[in-house]
Amino acid sequence: MVECVRTAGGKKNGALSHIHPCDLGALAVDELIVRSKIKGSDVEDVICGCVSQVGAQGANVGRMIVLASKQLPVEVPGTVVDRQCGSSLQAIHFAAQAVMSGTQDVVIAMGVESMSQVPIGASIVDGLKAGHGRPEASTGIQKNWGEGVQFSQFGGAELLAKKYALTKKELDEFGYDSHLKAAKAIKEGKFKKEIFPVTGKTKDGKEFQHIQDEGVRFDVTLESMIKLKTLQEGGVITAATSSQICDGASAMLIVNERGLKRLGLKPRVKIVGLGLAGSDPRIMLEGPIPATKAVLKKTGLTLDQIGLYEVNEAFAPVPLSWMKALNADPKKMNVNGGAIALGHPLGSTGVKITTTLINEMERRGERYGIVAICEGGGTSNATIFELCRDASKL
Repeated sequence: MVECVRTAGGKKNGALSHIHPCDLGALAVDELIVRSKIKGSDVEDVICGCVSQVGAQGANVGRMIVLASKQLPVEVPGTVVDRQCGSSLQAIHFAAQAVMSGTQDVVIAMGVESMSQVPIGASIVDGLKAGHGRPEASTGIQKNWGEGVQFSQFGGAELLAKKYALTKKELDEFGYDSHLKAAKAIKEGKFKKEIFPVTGKTKDGKEFQHIQDEGVRFDVTLESMIKLKTLQEGGVITAATSSQICDGASAMLIVNERGLKRLGLKPRVKIVGLGLAGSDPRIMLEGPIPATKAVLKKTGLTLDQIGLYEVNEAFAPVPLSWMKALNADPKKMNVNGGAIALGHPLGSTGVKITTTLINEMERRGERYGIVAICEGGGTSNATIFELCRDASKL
């Protein structure tokens, strides 16, 4: 991995909501190419994660981003992948697999999601309106998982909290800490390197340079979070312990040794492990646990060798159950806050939080870092990165 960038997150109908998702993605790609000091023609493919592939994000948004780019020539192809919330982490996997195989040498992995313009669940809602029913209405799914079953991330979050005996107090405290850590990171300028400025707009139409994640609450109190109603009667999840709707784009340049030499590039991290797992789709969000076990087994590493963890805060029970199941060190977890404070721009999140992880690994000199993301339908990606202190020893 040579270079990585992201936009600052935009709240729903916030600073980035006026930008077409293809243009937002193109801004990230163009910034990546400029920072990497390569030519757009050096890129052999663009693999884009995006969850709601409908409307402005339909018709192969990966290719549309190439066509909207100022840096990429028309000869560069593009494609899109949907592994739900892990879509752009899967884009990293596909890009890594492409360059590892030698079929390509220089690939962009990226993600984009404008949740303001294309609301979460838009593709399913459109199907329902057209009379085609829900995905879970499949005869096979109904037979295998129970008549009338519907897979819900909100219900899954409650089931996950129950399975791992997580209390509302624990969840509230975790959500509160996410805002505290994110606010501290912003004040200390920790995101400055990874974020590039985008022209945002205020509600009254005034333009400004958007360089700070909008969702972070600097004045949050634990007392105010505790008072919020749970999303389900008798449940433990509230809006304050759920990820925030967010607009954003992120991009990453992935190359092999041949690409490094040909373009004269220096790597920042090496991708050393790619893990995947399926899990119970009713709980849905437990996948990061088996995915992490899988990638650790493949690499021969143990969790105590990993210096930093980024486990996506889709809901607070996800990282908390991950830590509990794996006996992980909470001091290494989402040290600059997570999606509860910073936002979860669905298809962009994988590259986004990987970008944050890599920058923190470099600041601390940590050799290994891991990213794990839960995904709709009960799957998960987990990826281990190694800091390149000496590129000659790759």
